[in-house]
Order: sequence, then C-alpha cells, then structure tokens
Amino acid sequence: MIHKIDVTLPLEESHQKTRWKEEVAKKLKTDESRIADIRLLKRSIDARRKQIKVQLRLEASVGESLPPEREYTPDYPWVGKGAPRLVIVGMGPAGMFAALRAIELGWLPVLLERGKDAIARRFDLAPILREGRVIEDSNYCFGEGGAGTFSDGKLYTRATKRGSVRKVYETFVEHGAPSAILLDAHPHIGSNLLPNVVRGMRESILSSGGEVHFQTRVTQLVRTSDVKSVIGARTKDGREFTGEGVILATGHSSRDIYELLVREEVPLLQKPFAMGVRIEHPQELIDSIQYSCDRGKKRHPMLPAASYRLATKIDDRGVHSFCMCPGGFIVPSATENDEVVVNGMSLARRDSRFANSGFVVTVEPEDTEPCNGEHGILAGIAYQKGLERVAAKTGGGKQQAPAQRVTDFLNHRMSSSLPESSYFPGLTPAPLDELLPEGIANRIQIALRKFDKSMKGYITEEANLVGFETRTSSPVRIPRDEHTLVHPNVEGLYPCGEGAGFAGGIVSAALDGMKCAEAAISRGAKRR
Repeated sequence: MIHKIDVTLPLEESHQKTRWKEEVAKKLKTDESRIADIRLLKRSIDARRKQIKVQLRLEASVGESLPPEREYTPDYPWVGKGAPRLVIVGMGPAGMFAALRAIELGWLPVLLERGKDAIARRFDLAPILREGRVIEDSNYCFGEGGAGTFSDGKLYTRATKRGSVRKVYETFVEHGAPSAILLDAHPHIGSNLLPNVVRGMRESILSSGGEVHFQTRVTQLVRTSDVKSVIGARTKDGREFTGEGVILATGHSSRDIYELLVREEVPLLQKPFAMGVRIEHPQELIDSIQYSCDRGKKRHPMLPAASYRLATKIDDRGVHSFCMCPGGFIVPSATENDEVVVNGMSLARRDSRFANSGFVVTVEPEDTEPCNGEHGILAGIAYQKGLERVAAKTGGGKQQAPAQRVTDFLNHRMSSSLPESSYFPGLTPAPLDELLPEGIANRIQIALRKFDKSMKGYITEEANLVGFETRTSSPVRIPRDEHTLVHPNVEGLYPCGEGAGFAGGIVSAALDGMKCAEAAISRGAKRR
C-alpha cells in the first residue's frame, strides 16, 4: 500500500533517508522493515523558531515498491499544414503556454514577438548596463520569455484555483528546468537558466509545426470584412498574420499595444496597480534576521539565501514587498531611453551579497485623476511614465538610478553617501522622500517602521532605497467575458496574462495562457 505522509525534522536531519523511514514508520505504526520504498514529494523550511525545521511530504510504500518516477521529456503532436491557426501576440509565459496548449489540442500557434530570442536578448542587455542605452524592442522586459526571463524565474503562486500549477512546473522541467522546482515550496529557476528553458519550449513549438516570428512588432489588428471580429495582426514591417482568433499576451510594459487598442476603439478599463522603490540590504543581514543567527556567521550550507514577504494596509492602501530577490541584483528595466525603471533578479544559486525587493504602494484609479484630462483611460500609464522620467532626470543619465539610505528617507534628509549596491549602472543620491508622490512616500515611511518591528534590523543605514519600481502590474485591464474569455465588444480577441490585467507572475500568466487557448479553440471549433 502507498501512503503520503507529512513529517517535520531538524534541518541537519532533513536529508537523511534513515530518519525519513523512522518517522514514517512511527506515523504508520508499523515496523521500519515493512517500508519498501520512500520518496520525497515536497519540502519547505520553517524558520519561525531558533531551531530551524524542515517540513517534508513523503510518499512511502508498505510491502510493495513505488512506481518508477516519471521521465520528463517533451512530447507534443504534429500540427503542421492544414491545422486551424491561432495567432498569439507576445512570447512571455502566457503566450508560450498558450501555444503549447494549442498544439496539445491540435491547433497551429503563430507566435509574434517584438523582441529577440532569449539568447540574443542577453547581448542586448550589455548596452543598457554599460552605456545606459535602451534597445527599445529587446531588453529586460521585451523578448522571448517576457520580463520573467530576467527576473529570477520565481514560480511560487497562490493561483491554485486557475488550473494545474503542477503542469506548469512539469512543462518547465520537460524543457530543462531543474527538477528541484517540483519539490520546493517556493521554487525558482534562476535568470541564468531560464533562457535555455524558454529556448527548449520554442523548439517544442517549432518541431510540432508551430510558427515563431521574432522582431515582429504588432501595429494593427486584422478584422473580418464586417469589422466585427479580429482574425489576426498586422506588423510594423507590413506583414499580416491571420487565424481563427488572436490571443493578446503582450505583458504589462507593452504600452504601444494599449495605444493601439485605444486607436482601434477597443474598450479598456482602469485598474489598481502599485508603485514605489526597490529596497536593498546585505544578504547576510536578512539571513541573520530570518534565521535568527548571529550576523557574520556563515549560513548553514543546507539553507538557501533567506527571503521575506511583508504586507500591511495604511490609510486604505496596501503596502507590500514585491518580487523579493534573495542573493540577487537590481537591474535596469526601462523600455525607452527617457526613463529609469528598476526591477530585481537572481541567478539559480542566489549567491549575490545583496537581497532586494520591491517596496510598493497600491495606486487606485482615483489617484491618477490629474492625468485623466490629457490621457483618458491611459492615465495610469502616464502616472507611471511621469515618475520614470523623474528617475531618469535625477539619476543623472545613462540609467543611473536615484537612491537614498533608508534612514535618511525616514528622516527627510539627503544622503551624503550611499551603501554599496548591486545596481550596475550606478546610483545617485537623491531625495526620494520628495520625488515620490506624497501618498506613496508617507505610506512607505510608516510601513518601514511597522515592518522593522517584525523584522528587527530591517531599518538600517546599510539599506538603500532605489527609484523607482513602477512596473509591478498593468494600470489597464483589457476586459473579457468571464466564461468565454473573449473581449465583450470584439469577437475573436482574447486578452491574456499580465498585460491584460488577469495574472501576476510567471505561473498565473502561464495558467491564463492555457485557459485562453482552450477558450479560443473551443469557440473557434464551434464556428468551423
């Protein structure tokens, strides 16, 4: 008989199979000799007390062997010439998973991506890091794999009701991600490994007969002769791609797509988003706080770089940490040359000396009303852009970012010097407490003091605030029917993922992509 058993062990014993067997035997009230086989299914670290424990979910068999572990290799059917076509705009997780799901259902995906493939993208990061020059269609946000490719590859999600999170993880493993993501409670892949993973996913799409078109920027929707339905997209170079419908999975930074939709009179909605700063600490300080150990003492080799998640509500606005990157780097994520935007990333080993996180405040549509007159439904984007231009100006050019010590930010004073930082283009001392909108600055100050009570030492002269974190999510929602997922006013258009306002991270975007593919194919099959 096969059983699933949860056990908790001290950190030092958590990898010992003999201890697994002892604990399983106790739980099953049987002799250890009767346990024929045992396997790890899930693990998570519990560092809430001085003695760190590891929670394990084990699969154990009594009197029989466990079935062999699955081999994770991609296996997709051929959907070449003659298969119905589905146009997918954007090649982030939503677009790529939509394409793979379309193949599984026998449809041919046609992927259009404004940027380059993930390997080529690496070379286009050099100008922004070393020269402060943004290549506007190929950068940390645009290109194969989307923004998540160079943002750590964090896979933890609470979107478990949207679909099979396990399927998303398994798909990544099939294409080269480490199998540890199937076991860890808070899995991540790492920005150094993700380019090869997404390349593997692209190869699956191509080898099954799908199409992938890089450096293909969409500038217009293609409609039926009666203009009621969208059947494809026209690109900047004059090409036209058509199919049975269009999944729009362009990500939250594709501002030109929102402008395109406004021009084409496709209704949009404003939605809440969040803006603020990146906060950066020495990783050893975060380790000492989270693992209750002495500062400077080397972290136990079985412990990962410590992370945190903080959230509160201040004056009816949420304030929270976002995209926390233990052992990571702050990176320049601007998509145009007149702005500075910061984000975070980590490599697979998470071995940088720094820990950084977004530290952001909710912005409601009412907060952006001063921009409504000129920008209408895109007021939130104008609000973001305004702060990004301020960052570029005060940073001093070449993607240098404005920054302030946490202690100086709290005391409303300019920093005469700044702690060392992982941000490669460099930091410029600036009064972030004055540059940020007052409602955001005040709430960050209150939240910092509040979070310091739960993480004693979080407020420190060693920590920088770096401006500005503006691209947490889209300020715009592209509406869709709750059941069919098609735009309520435009037949054949399926808004999808983060850019449409329906996801918030790699996994939720991937799940949304699969859902949209299923919806588009189901509706398309009925019309055929």
